[in-house]
Amino acid sequence: QVQLVESGGGLVQAGGSLRLSCAASGRTFTPYAMGWFRQAPGKEREFVSTISWDGNTTYYADSAMNRFTISRDNAQSMIYLTMNNLKPEDTAVYYCAAGFHSDYADDYDYWGQGTQVTVSS
Repeated sequence: QVQLVESGGGLVQAGGSLRLSCAASGRTFTPYAMGWFRQAPGKEREFVSTISWDGNTTYYADSAMNRFTISRDNAQSMIYLTMNNLKPEDTAVYYCAAGFHSDYADDYDYWGQGTQVTVSS
């Protein structure tokens, strides 16, 4: 089992920045790809970004491209999502997940509880 705990969410004005963190514990998460997903009220969970186990390969949803950066520190068992130029439509609960290097939620085996990001206009 891999336990994941997100932090760093909050309220920010449009154009601002936030850095989300995800702390992993339990079974080593190094072999797993890590992903960030988000879910807005009344909407389905959607892919944001994913990073390979070694950090060498990353993918982003079109909505996150050129604004968000995913990174990981395997020595510290941490995953990060740095979000710049935030927009009101980025408002959602953000989840980190461990699993297969994919943009498909069902390919991830472990999920955190989520952290709320609210962007005001």
